Amino acid sequence: MGTPKPRILPWLVSKLDQGQLEGVAWLDEARTRFRIPWKHGLRQDAQVEDFGIFQAWAEASGAYLPGRDKPDLPTWKRNFRSALNRKAVLRLADDRSKDPLDPHKVYEFVNAGVCATAGFPTEPGRGGAGLTNVWLCFLQEDILELLNDMVLVPLPDDGALGQYPQHSWGPSLDNPIPCPNPGPSENPLKLLLVPEEQWEFEVTAFYRGHQVFQQTIFCPGGLRLVGLEAGDRTLPGQPIVLPDPGVSLTDKVVTGYVRRVLSSLGGGLALWRVGQRLCARRLGHCHAYWAVGEELLPDCEHGHEGEVPKDVDSDVFDLGPFVTDLIAFMEGSGHSPRYALWFCLGESWPQNQPWVKRLVMVKVVPTCLKALLNMARSGGASSLENTVDLHISNSQPLSLTSEQYKAYLQDLVEDMDFQATGEA
Repeated sequence: MGTPKPRILPWLVSKLDQGQLEGVAWLDEARTRFRIPWKHGLRQDAQVEDFGIFQAWAEASGAYLPGRDKPDLPTWKRNFRSALNRKAVLRLADDRSKDPLDPHKVYEFVNAGVCATAGFPTEPGRGGAGLTNVWLCFLQEDILELLNDMVLVPLPDDGALGQYPQHSWGPSLDNPIPCPNPGPSENPLKLLLVPEEQWEFEVTAFYRGHQVFQQTIFCPGGLRLVGLEAGDRTLPGQPIVLPDPGVSLTDKVVTGYVRRVLSSLGGGLALWRVGQRLCARRLGHCHAYWAVGEELLPDCEHGHEGEVPKDVDSDVFDLGPFVTDLIAFMEGSGHSPRYALWFCLGESWPQNQPWVKRLVMVKVVPTCLKALLNMARSGGASSLENTVDLHISNSQPLSLTSEQYKAYLQDLVEDMDFQATGEA
């Protein structure tokens, strides 16, 4: 039989007590807070010693065997981080991974009274049979993990007992019902970065400030805002046909101008996702200006952020800054990140002017980003205390504590930073 995989918390406590790994150390006498070196793998001053704790866990958990496996620093670090994030008794107390001189993270046990000691003191009147509080804490963690992996099999409906063998009242030991693992093994927010996962968009169109269209849709290969003729259907991306203004507008002059704008869209205004970015391209003669604004109001005061070029790809949104701003919002910055893309078609951007006077304005909202911000707002952003239910596109709901949610966001930023640096 092989050596069983150790539990990370007892293993980590033993490494902290030994003090043999560079930068891995307790920060208080009660042994409730500790630090872990957290240097970016692509920094010029990165040394093998900076990843000692990650490699040690990879070896202890059986994920890496020196001499057999190829060293994989990013995977070691990611697996170690994910293992800690899944521990409810542990939380990230201070993230100093961006410190230029001493990048590290500080973790602490949530219940200091439970996980304060690491020796084997004898309880009064119990002789030598006492267990330490910290090992009781780890035992509790094991029980919780076991319960999380269990799936209760419902009793059969009335009259359905005949499906089982005679004298059997349920699944036999020889034919057990498989128990799926209900939870993800890694950061569930990584779904946002998987290129194959399609984002869902809510598209809303306004003619002179009047909402004339709204549709929420999954768009494999992206979407194209097109006019009455629907453009060239051989082009990639799902065409979103903007409606005829004659159905909703009574002003004949305005109706005529809107129709001219729509007719000049040609192949359309294309929008699609590339990794953590959204890109846009103009395929027709109709000029288009864009900005990232509030969901209920475009940013007219500061002007547009750019013009969508014709037949050239242009980045219009980056997930990285959004997640960074979302973390700052949760920490009390008071400034919520923006995620709604606004496009002004056929006219200049309404800078310092009422946007409702523009002929055609279109808002595109990635619904997953809206969900992330709503979760942060659910408890007041800076003082989240309750669990949040995660719903991303068509994924299964996942309940997270606020600390777990924030930790997953921080992990997401780090992964995106690594990918961006690697691409450069």
